[in-house]
Amino acid sequence: MLKQKFNILLAEDDINLGLLLVDYLQSEGYVVSLCRDGEQALLEFERKAFDICLLDVMMPKKDGYSVAEAIRTKKSQVPIIFITAKSLKEDRLKGYSVGADDYITKPFDEEELLCKIQAITRRTIKTSDVKSSEICSIGKYTFDYTNQALLLNGNIRRMTEKETEILKILSNKRNQVIKREEFLLAVWGTNDYFIGRSLDVFITKIRKYLSEDDDLKIENVFGVGFILNDNSKINEQ
Repeated sequence: MLKQKFNILLAEDDINLGLLLVDYLQSEGYVVSLCRDGEQALLEFERKAFDICLLDVMMPKKDGYSVAEAIRTKKSQVPIIFITAKSLKEDRLKGYSVGADDYITKPFDEEELLCKIQAITRRTIKTSDVKSSEICSIGKYTFDYTNQALLLNGNIRRMTEKETEILKILSNKRNQVIKREEFLLAVWGTNDYFIGRSLDVFITKIRKYLSEDDDLKIENVFGVGFILNDNSKINEQ
């Protein structure tokens, strides 16, 4: 049983499955709001504060991908788990690209879903507890970890939570090779192939964010991981 209440948005058009999951999750101490199409899910998301979203991929009016994209457009970093009957690699990669934190494929055991929810909420609590007011310089940039911001010449770029966590790891170990597994376990809590592909997408975005400083370069160390080369640090030595 949970020590504190967590609010779950469950978007599932299969009535029987939806009610089954509501009963099960409520018995585990969660507060669950069930929606049966994507539009209703977005309206409910606007009305309440949720700690995690469970989104069926195939729903009437708006599919799960569209709902997730709308949630991320609102700058919300609420964790998202997709529930889907699709198991193709392309579908999973699309899910991660629009902001999913995890995936579960039908049919599934309720305990498996519960484990995924608990793993994500534990990471969310840990991240919230650990974050403090941290500001550091990365080349010409100022990196504000707490406020998820990258500043250059008075311009502020807001970053997603995962982008912030990845850049934090790179910054802390500048000019050192960091294994892919370290990123995956620290940011996602799992060493999964499909999430690994998502990591590549985030690294590409961060490269663009740092592109205005020629002293900074994120290098892909083939088969191992990544390294943030900071020549300004090397020149200071």
